[in-house]
Amino acid sequence: MLAYSAYRAFETPRPVGYCITISRNPKRTRRGARMELAITKPDDWHLHLRDGDLLQAVVSHSARHFGRAIVMPNLKPPVTTTARAVAYKEAILKAIPTGSEFNPLMTLYLTDETSPEEIKIARKSGVVYAVKMYPAGATTNSQDGVTDVFGKCLPVLEEMVKQEMPLLVHGEVTDPDVDTFDREKVFIETILAPLVQKFPQLKIVMEHITTLDAVRFIESCNKETVAATVTPQHLLLNRNSLFKGGLQPHNYCLPVLKREIHRQAIVSAVTSGSRQYFLGTDSAPHERRRKECSCGCAGIYSAPVALSLYAKVFEQAGALDKLEAFTSFNGPDFYGLPRNTSRMVLRKSAWEVPKTYTYPSGELVPMFAGETLEWLPFDI
Repeated sequence: MLAYSAYRAFETPRPVGYCITISRNPKRTRRGARMELAITKPDDWHLHLRDGDLLQAVVSHSARHFGRAIVMPNLKPPVTTTARAVAYKEAILKAIPTGSEFNPLMTLYLTDETSPEEIKIARKSGVVYAVKMYPAGATTNSQDGVTDVFGKCLPVLEEMVKQEMPLLVHGEVTDPDVDTFDREKVFIETILAPLVQKFPQLKIVMEHITTLDAVRFIESCNKETVAATVTPQHLLLNRNSLFKGGLQPHNYCLPVLKREIHRQAIVSAVTSGSRQYFLGTDSAPHERRRKECSCGCAGIYSAPVALSLYAKVFEQAGALDKLEAFTSFNGPDFYGLPRNTSRMVLRKSAWEVPKTYTYPSGELVPMFAGETLEWLPFDI
């Protein structure tokens, strides 16, 4: 394993007007033209860390900004058993920078063959915190996902209710006859709504919501059992961002970006103060050559910039007072976990996002590469 020092190039650059003095005072202060926002250390409730060199390359970004993260299980092969989840967690912990207190929370990859007994083992492990359902073929490394949730997964779901194990869903159907931009809406109508009705006590997180339809559905459900994660890209970008100035592969993700009306609906929902929404970056690193090719991978690498972008969204909405609940309270409260006790500061200070991050196997292009952002996170 390469030493952490090999990845020093991944550190956030010094901002314009950098100052090492950080206010420990109230949540929101002004010092001349500079504003600082102190918040409880956030968590990321939807994160892809990959494995191998890529894991070592990206984990420091998440470890720097987040206390915990729900780690997605869609590796090759997928993390389908508790034993694999334990091994994956050990690999992540070995790759974390020395002194970091970052805690990866593991998940199982649901398949047609997952057994109720595996759910029992997962709960007893103290390592697995949720089960992820990918409809087969919906996104990256989802070929082993569920083909018929009602025909093949009911015993597992019943056991998850007993074990109080949350189900995390990638909310899209994969029927080729359904328009790409309608796949989330159809999933809600044909799978998620019936699932919630059949298992009203099952905790369900609809991951990376993208539509007004999802907002309306989430808010029609029991606040104690149904929630949603929201990504920076679905708060800031619409589908025009895929084509502005030519095809933009680094803005391609799944679920795909939607119309502006849907983006606005998600922003309104997230900044309303509702506790049904919480931070989940869906940061999904792919080597640059795998994005910029004839059949590019879906996924946006947002880990280095996510907190800056969430702050931007809440500031634009005049809702900075609601940012902390979204980033730091709603997620652990839904999962029944304690909130973090450490704190961090978001400083209003311009900094430029690197155009690329280099690691031994290639390059990564982050979200908003080369652009200037206005909020910069610091640990207290």
